[in-house]
Amino acid sequence: MKLDKESLPERRQPGASSVETSSRGGVGEADWPPEPSSPVLESIAPVIERSQDVHTHLDRIREVASWMAYEELPMPDYALPLGAGETDPDWITDYILTTACADTAFTDFATQEKFAVKYAGREWSDSDGLFACVKRALDEGLPILDGGFLAQLTRPQMEKIFAANIELPMLDDKMEILREVGKILEQRYQGRFHNFLRTCSQKLYDHGNGLVERLASEVPRFNDVSDYDGQTVKFYKLAQLSFWFLHLSLRKSGAFRIDDLDRMTAFADYIVPASMRLLGITTYSEGLEKSIQTHQLIPRDSHWEIEIRAHCIYASAWLAQEINRLRPADRQIIVPQIDFRLWSHYHTTWWPHHLTKTIMY
Repeated sequence: MKLDKESLPERRQPGASSVETSSRGGVGEADWPPEPSSPVLESIAPVIERSQDVHTHLDRIREVASWMAYEELPMPDYALPLGAGETDPDWITDYILTTACADTAFTDFATQEKFAVKYAGREWSDSDGLFACVKRALDEGLPILDGGFLAQLTRPQMEKIFAANIELPMLDDKMEILREVGKILEQRYQGRFHNFLRTCSQKLYDHGNGLVERLASEVPRFNDVSDYDGQTVKFYKLAQLSFWFLHLSLRKSGAFRIDDLDRMTAFADYIVPASMRLLGITTYSEGLEKSIQTHQLIPRDSHWEIEIRAHCIYASAWLAQEINRLRPADRQIIVPQIDFRLWSHYHTTWWPHHLTKTIMY
């Protein structure tokens, strides 16, 4: 059932803070995660301060940190379907960044069935399933990492490449994305993402020349921003996630590095917010919770959707801080490790997450 914009709650003037503790209300300096900050974390401040339908509970974050701090929380081993002989950094860069262009929406909006595919002797679901499909296409000789090929993709080709248990959600939208990206690569970077990477800084943010900044500004599908009462909110989910994947894949070889990795935030998607609800770190208004439980579509860029994603980023930053406060200096973590911990435990849960038709996550 579709939730019409007219049925969304009318916005109210900011009242009680959307961040709750046992000792104080209101969002002050003490309620904001300290440095290192980032354009993403800074941009969500107006949402956190004015939210009416999503609330973060700092006391609950401290409770979760009190036991999660003693888990291993390692840097993830990258488990995508990379062949044993495929160690060329340029190939891996092209594989990850090209596939990331379509890395969005893996739950059927009508049936709630998740996208999954069998490849290399096991089943891959959600985002992993997408990467498996691209690897399968490469195994079959399709030059899917080449901009010239992408620019001419047809729907029958898309259906074959992403054949799985269900049709890949938003297949037509993803075809248009890949066509657009292919044209950009062909016109500016000799058809390959690794050529783009060589023109960027080794930082995520570097006065406009950083990895995330350049990807978001030059490839529209990565420009993941929303307007919240006249304020621009930056999420950059796929841009950050792409470079996190690259970091995990190439860090041991030293072929790729990010000098300001600690400025990376949570990858605000469907699953991590659901995990926050299950852990009691965030709670939603009655209307929003009912809409999620009954599988109603929440429009992209609505206040509900923006608040869900913003609080995911905010709560993850706080959780990482509280965990680090309890861990020794040689076991400090960064936010993406928290993101992975939550996503890996909950991405196959039957508990409903919010449904938004969007190309951004």
